[in-house]
Amino acid sequence: MPPAEPRAARPVARRRSVTRAQVDTVASRALGVVGIVFSAQTVGSALDQSRALVEGAGIALMAVLYGAAVVLALATFTKVGVRSASLAYAIAYALALAAWPALVVDPSALRGDAPWLYFLCTVATTAAVVAASVGGAVGYTLAVPVLYGIIRITPTGGGASVLLAVFEAMYALILGVVVLVIITMLRQAAEAVDLAQDAALQRYDVAARQHANEIERVKVDALVHDAVLTTLLSAAAAETDDERTLAARMARDAERRLYQAGGTGPSTQDDVALTVLVRRLRGAMTTLTTPFTVRVVNAGGVELPVEAVEALYTAAVQAMVNSAQHAEHAEGEGRTTRRELRVRGVRARGCVIEVADSGVGFDPAAVPQERLGLRVSIEERMANAGGRARIDSKPGHGTTVTVAWPAEAMEGRA
Repeated sequence: MPPAEPRAARPVARRRSVTRAQVDTVASRALGVVGIVFSAQTVGSALDQSRALVEGAGIALMAVLYGAAVVLALATFTKVGVRSASLAYAIAYALALAAWPALVVDPSALRGDAPWLYFLCTVATTAAVVAASVGGAVGYTLAVPVLYGIIRITPTGGGASVLLAVFEAMYALILGVVVLVIITMLRQAAEAVDLAQDAALQRYDVAARQHANEIERVKVDALVHDAVLTTLLSAAAAETDDERTLAARMARDAERRLYQAGGTGPSTQDDVALTVLVRRLRGAMTTLTTPFTVRVVNAGGVELPVEAVEALYTAAVQAMVNSAQHAEHAEGEGRTTRRELRVRGVRARGCVIEVADSGVGFDPAAVPQERLGLRVSIEERMANAGGRARIDSKPGHGTTVTVAWPAEAMEGRA
């Protein structure tokens, strides 16, 4: 009986780790859904309690908080202005809660019920967690339930007993703290994973390049031994015209093969997520003395080769350094320079990065040839990697440096 053939190894799918951006996206979208659901549940109570408020105040509160909830939900699902929308909701809720005692003109109409704002307290504290720093979120999460508990004891808050007011405030506080702890821990864990991925990527990139360089060196050594030395020996031993013709032909062939070997440098084939490049660019910005506004669009799901990522990173950092250096002159003249870093994913295999400022600008044609920042670090580097660079600038109109990979991504055709 013939031996059984070994089964082919089943490819193992690469597990993608959770990133900080993904944690923020999930948390914000959950906030958007919960905000709409909780708001819908309070409509009946809000309409009923509006009779206890100053005329028109109930409708105004509903319009502000429900409208803020809708804007927040739209922002979380379009991923545009999420932090601003979350912060706006948290502030609107805190102001509405603080204004509640002044808006109530008939406490008896509340019939001892809790103000309908209470049922949106957890939405507001979660919005603060999404929008603010840890310190700000902690302060908001503690302050809002305490403020509600104080209002709840008063006649304008339903005149509850101290025990009931403390119970409701503690319930809201515990929910807010649980959300705060969960989101903060997930963010910290994701940030640690992000840092580990960046470090692993850098180590892998160095190792891959060293390996590719070693393979290239072995190939060139073999070529020199097999082609160049053989040609030289043949030429030295040539005595007849036919032997000299053969040696000349071998020399031309060796020259062609050397030229081809020099034109095909080592490269790495693995892909890297565009979000990794964004994190590296954000890290590079921390070393600059001038701030940049960062805008990222369609980065999720985009992966680029390591060589393309390195070219885009180096070119973009060089452009930011140029902007930071040459804008100082403009700011010295009393002008405030705005700088932006815009990263846009193009389908699944392309990227366009723009580094723009509103500085004094310059004439690209007048840049001396010995100035290598634009010509070598940006234009030639992108061209060598299969990408493209474009510098748009005029004196007095600012500068925009655009780098794209592949070259077709400049027109959005990647």
